[in-house]
Parts: sequence; C-alpha cells; structure tokens
Amino acid sequence: MTGPARGGGEVILRLERISLAFGGVKALTDISFDVREHEIRAIIGPNGAGKSSMLNVINGVYRPQQGTITFRGQVRRDMNSHEVARNGIARTFQNIALFRGMSVLDNIMTGRNLKMQAGILEQAIWFGRARREELANRLKVEEVIDFLEIQHIRKTPVGRLPYGLQKRVELARALAAEPTLLLLDEPMAGMNVEEKQDMCRFILDVNEQYGTTIVLIEHDMGVVMDISDRVVVLDYGKKIGDGTPDEVRASKTVIDAYLGVAH
Repeated sequence: MTGPARGGGEVILRLERISLAFGGVKALTDISFDVREHEIRAIIGPNGAGKSSMLNVINGVYRPQQGTITFRGQVRRDMNSHEVARNGIARTFQNIALFRGMSVLDNIMTGRNLKMQAGILEQAIWFGRARREELANRLKVEEVIDFLEIQHIRKTPVGRLPYGLQKRVELARALAAEPTLLLLDEPMAGMNVEEKQDMCRFILDVNEQYGTTIVLIEHDMGVVMDISDRVVVLDYGKKIGDGTPDEVRASKTVIDAYLGVAH
C-alpha cells in the first residue's frame, strides 16, 4: 500500500486573512496560508501564538470574525464540527480525549460513527443493514489496529495504558474515520524519546501509505524539521514565517521570536 508522492499535490485547504478574537483579545490576526494534498504541514510558534486556535478554526470549533476557508474547492465560514468531519477532516487533541473505561477496540470504533447509516432500531436488534455495517466497520478498525501495531492491547481499557499508547489509540480513532485531512495537535507532547520515534514513524506512514494530508502542531523542532514538507510560524496570533523547514530555520524573524529577541 503506497500513497501519492508527498507535498506535490494541488491545494486542498486555503485560509485567507483569518482573524479571530475573544472579546478584546486577538487570537489570530490576518493569517493566510495553504495546505497541499499529501503534504505534512506544520504549524509552530511559542506558547500562546494561536496554533490551537487555528486548528479550531479549521475544524469548525471556532468561527473567525474575518476571512475565508476553502476546503476541496468549497468556500465556508460557518460549518460546524460535525459537518467538517463528514467532509473528511479528523483531529486528535493536545489533551487526550478518549473514553477511559472503554477498550481500545471500542474507542477506535467510535471513529466509524459517521460511516454508519442504520437507524437506532436496526442497531438495537443488530439485524440486516446494521449487522452488515458493523462487521464492515470492525474490519476497517482491525486494519487500523494492525497498521499502528496495537493488536496486543485491543481489548485493554484505555485508562490502563501508558500515555504514549493512549496517544497512539487517539491517532487510531482519527484514522478510523478515513480522513482526507488529519489535524494533529501536539501528537508527541509528553512522550519520551522512544515514543516520539514511534509516533514520527506512524505519522510518516499515514502520510505516505494512506496518502493522508496532515497538518500538525508540534513543539519539538527536531521532529518538525525532520518530517514536515512546509512550516508556517505564528507568534502572538500573527504569521511571521512560511516556507520549507530550511527556509524557516534560516529566518531571522523566526529565530528572534523563539529566542525572545523581538520582545
């Protein structure tokens, strides 16, 4: 299973002049950038730069006061998170959002909810279409479990797992939805070196083998520079850099922002 070449596709997501404020506090100011099909696009910046706010704008949690978002040719301003998910955008969160008392398998199955068409009554009696759907969805979930190498914990309650494996389960749940665009909010936060290496490998595999476009926020600059095709840099809600890892690494504006020289 091999996906399309990385980073060379058409623009799949375009953000134009996005501004977001909460009361008098400006979270994002006049930010524009795009994401190409099959690339890994990183969003970086110091704490409070507006990175998570930008992801929340992309997946419909926040509605910007100004600007437009174009996803797969459709211009939108007010799609909610449910509609965004139906349109092929999935997300993981900075703080793990799993059902701790449920097994790994059942947690990942929740990522297939939007793929189920059977009504509540059909599901309750597990007959006909509902049965066929669940069997098909379980097959897809088992594929994801094999892909992320978590077969040995498939029946384990998530709350019993170490942190690194919980993050992998959350990635599995997002992949179960078969997204076109995957948003990862600090997927390696709190991990040790070995766990980071594993997560990097899986992110690259998702991008290369499934052809999934990925937008990620990550504080580990070594990781960002190693796996990203392009990087956009935010600082105090404004864009201060955008380009390849080498271009961003060489930018004096970016260096100053990270070292605190500009402030």
